[in-house]
Amino acid sequence: MNKNFNYKIYFNFLNLLAKQLTKYYYSKLDKPFKISNKLKGKGYDPVTTSDKAFERFIRKKILDRFPGHQIMGEEYGFKKTKSDFSWVIDPIDGTRSFVTGNPTWSNLISLNYKGTPMVGLANFPKLKKYYLNKDEKNSYLFENGKKIKLNVNSKVSLKNAKIAAAFHGYLSFNKQKKIQKFIKIVNFPCFDALTYAQLAEGRLDVVVQCANKIWDVHAIIPIINAAGGILTTWKNENGKLAGNILASSNKLNHKKILKLLKPAT
Repeated sequence: MNKNFNYKIYFNFLNLLAKQLTKYYYSKLDKPFKISNKLKGKGYDPVTTSDKAFERFIRKKILDRFPGHQIMGEEYGFKKTKSDFSWVIDPIDGTRSFVTGNPTWSNLISLNYKGTPMVGLANFPKLKKYYLNKDEKNSYLFENGKKIKLNVNSKVSLKNAKIAAAFHGYLSFNKQKKIQKFIKIVNFPCFDALTYAQLAEGRLDVVVQCANKIWDVHAIIPIINAAGGILTTWKNENGKLAGNILASSNKLNHKKILKLLKPAT
């Protein structure tokens, strides 16, 4: 436990912010929006007017309450200060889902202390639920006025594991051919950050994703860790580095999957 870090302040702030974000969505953003492609013809990376509105809303809430803190957001860049505290924001994780009307998109917000993600919020306005950790040992699902403690399915063996993976065109066909043994045991699709949250809930046991940016994964790390899970890169480095990510519900399965993924690293 970090003595300089007061979990309660940030947990309370994010617990309230989750409700404010959902309210903001239904009062202001639940209407037609404009889409543009960030990659301008060299691929497809959509951004909407709603992404930008959400990020402005989140930044204002943080700045009002913690004016000295650093902020890094996907749409509006880095506000640098001398603070040890930095907020990492993905205003809409799953913009493709948002664009097509799938309800699995979320607002992801992480508070990092000296570079380490300490508290994470994954808020799902359309699903009317959110995931948030209270400290290093406790994370919760908040739904229908209930607060449910999250625990990974820590006893599951690899042969009985529910495994979700998505390569999203980021892993070349040649690399995919090298990890056929892994691909053969994948039995569930991925739905944005919701898939990671479902691992924390014990609904899935292994999640493998490619090309995560820091704002895709930082909020998820403390939620999964506090639920008893493990999250690293495919090279078994600290998950906060982002990139290709593996999350598992126990160490043994994590080691086995790292081995299966190794030919593609």
